[in-house]
Amino acid sequence: MNKVALYFKESYQELVEKVTWPSWMQLQQSTVIVLVATVIITAMVWVMDFSSNQVLKLIYSLFK
Repeated sequence: MNKVALYFKESYQELVEKVTWPSWMQLQQSTVIVLVATVIITAMVWVMDFSSNQVLKLIYSLFK
């Protein structure tokens, strides 16, 4: 049981003393970057899905 208590004590100490937490401004900037990247990647996937759907419809219509 001592090992578990020591683990939590050392983990807390590391979080408080050794970890460098971002400032509020850095956190906001990172969030905006993630949101913009998510929108761009979502748009790219949508375009690829739409394009492949149209190509497959064209191919299927040729064999009707």
